Amino acid sequence: MKLLVCVKQVPEPEALVTIDKDAGWVKIHDTSAFRMNHFDECAVEAAVQIKERVPGTDVHILSVGPERSEAVIRRAIGMGADHGTHMVTPGDTFVDPSTLAGWMTTLSEASGADLILCGAMSEDLMQGQVGPLMAEYLSLPCATAVVHVKIMPTGEGVQVEREIEGGYRETVALQLPALLTIQTGINQPRYPSLSNLLRANKLKLNTLYVDTMDEFVSPQGVRQVTLPRKLRDGVFLEGTASQKAEQLLTILSDRSFLA
Repeated sequence: MKLLVCVKQVPEPEALVTIDKDAGWVKIHDTSAFRMNHFDECAVEAAVQIKERVPGTDVHILSVGPERSEAVIRRAIGMGADHGTHMVTPGDTFVDPSTLAGWMTTLSEASGADLILCGAMSEDLMQGQVGPLMAEYLSLPCATAVVHVKIMPTGEGVQVEREIEGGYRETVALQLPALLTIQTGINQPRYPSLSNLLRANKLKLNTLYVDTMDEFVSPQGVRQVTLPRKLRDGVFLEGTASQKAEQLLTILSDRSFLA
């Protein structure tokens, strides 16, 4: 069985962010303030667990991003994946989900994979579009927000549980090949082992450059990027201690902090 896992490098939430007016996008000043998207970590762990259960499974990692994105591919290999492909972008610029999915579907591993795993969304943009768009371009059945994966004994299908509205779960059976987007909580991603990290650092990755690939007509663009305003709104409770307690309970209840 051939698995393809798509991973993304995202900045740490505490990283210093400014606006690059020339590029029209955000700029992260600390180059070390990047890591693998947590949703994608769960997808890698799900793939490695399938590899451990199904003999002969091969796990390929794919990431699109600047030169530094190579680090997340090697980390995924350190977790137990086998190979990696890096689609190198010129720099930190906005790439719309449609174009990103188009680039990724041109990879031979995408068209030849029995199962493609993506994170449910990225922690920076939180759009959740790339996985379903890849499934559409490749004409594959797709299940999103997956919290449990089980390969059928025959190896011809996969049974998954996915989160739906209201806290419920839906069980779906898909014929392979298929694409799944993985939700957090499905597993606890493992730390890369030392032996796998040493292998990952020596492994030669397949490197492609997106500026040499066919252009996709982007249906989405960025008109302006601004930093959010910092507002500190406070509410002073007045009255007796009992009245203040009632007011506080009302505020917490209205904001759904209390069941």
